[in-house]
Amino acid sequence: MATTRTETDSMGPVEVPATALYGAQTARAVENFPVSGRRVPRAFLGALGALKAAAARTNEALGRLEPRLAGAIARAADEVAVGGLDEHFPIDVFQTGSGTSTNMNANEVIANRAIQLLGGKVGTKAPVHPNDHVNLGQSSNDVIPSVAHVAALATVRGETLPALVRLAVSLARRARALDEVVTVGRTHLMDATPVRLSQVFGGYAAQVQRAHRRVASASRGLEELALGGTAVGTGLNAHPEFAPRTIARLAEATGLSLREASDHFEAQGARDALVHASAALRSAALSLYKVANDLRWRSSGPSCGLGEIHLPDLQPGSSIMPGKVNPVIPEVVRQVVAQVVGHDAAIAFAGASGELELHVQVPVMAVNFLDSASLLARAATLLAQRCVDGIQADREQCERHAGRSPSLVTALNPVIGYDRAAQVAKEAVETGRLVKDLVVEQGLVPRAKADELLDPRRMTGR
Repeated sequence: MATTRTETDSMGPVEVPATALYGAQTARAVENFPVSGRRVPRAFLGALGALKAAAARTNEALGRLEPRLAGAIARAADEVAVGGLDEHFPIDVFQTGSGTSTNMNANEVIANRAIQLLGGKVGTKAPVHPNDHVNLGQSSNDVIPSVAHVAALATVRGETLPALVRLAVSLARRARALDEVVTVGRTHLMDATPVRLSQVFGGYAAQVQRAHRRVASASRGLEELALGGTAVGTGLNAHPEFAPRTIARLAEATGLSLREASDHFEAQGARDALVHASAALRSAALSLYKVANDLRWRSSGPSCGLGEIHLPDLQPGSSIMPGKVNPVIPEVVRQVVAQVVGHDAAIAFAGASGELELHVQVPVMAVNFLDSASLLARAATLLAQRCVDGIQADREQCERHAGRSPSLVTALNPVIGYDRAAQVAKEAVETGRLVKDLVVEQGLVPRAKADELLDPRRMTGR
């Protein structure tokens, strides 16, 4: 039995694996782009299949594709959408910058699968042709940017945003539980005036909530699709109703708010919406870094660090030091953030590659964006479930830190003045004595007044 079959494209004959549903153009791309070994992500293929299915049904409704062919194409595209034909998408993510190879990969796979459904012979391009039928009214130049937006939007709305909500809720819950615990604040890593742990964790929750808001806002730019512009934005060979009807079907299939681009030349010549949305993901990642890093600092010790909170013990932390436990989840989060920042740098650099009527670094932007969105979602979920939910405070340690801070003297500025208060603070540092004892001994403030003004809880506000 033959292991290959011969197919042809505009450049001549090509040998294709006998069992493959793809054709000549995909086989050429596999040969031409042996770069990373990474295939196009599932989210991208899912959006691509959904778009092709919607396009076939629209072309049938417009009378441009006979029902028998349209039905088979739509069924085959639906299989692509749900992952049933992933093995037939072998092309590396680093490929032609317009993503033409992946678009043709989909066209060929869908055409051949439709041929199978209709009882024909794979590779014959009859009765279904990958270009004339599957790609009808489309170009790689409007399909691939559209798919990049749909996949990115679906990942952000389905994974990233819910994970940020989960983390914000977890942090807010910890804030409420720790309202009675007062510790010393720190600025420049040095002792400052007291804070409640509820205020600290409430600040973290607010930071994540605002990150959620920024990502949600930036993602709205991804709702505009380039579909309908075909080769250069003019819409040549596309029915005037093709794009709006197809996008409406795609929106219904995905549950996303989608619309045709208001300007097709911008939509195909630039990828600014992806750049903007990626920047919001980077900002959210940096918010997570702040939270994770603070948790590492506050839990440091347990005997010789700050030791104000305890993170859940998850696994041994050393191959040589028995009993050592490390803040593994915050460290995972910090590494994810480093990756997301790197992805954003690649996206920003690639985003400048809109030359004349076409942007030609779409695949690398899409794969980096999708990776960032998913990584950020998983990191936020882990941080909530495996770390924040189980945090406990060492109340005695917190109160000890709050009571010994020389910055408590700040509350006496209105009574004894800044300069005298500074002298007291300096003496407290040099002698290791408490501010309260020094000001009473020196006759600066009566004991009762000192007890009132230097109460750490009182200094934290309402």
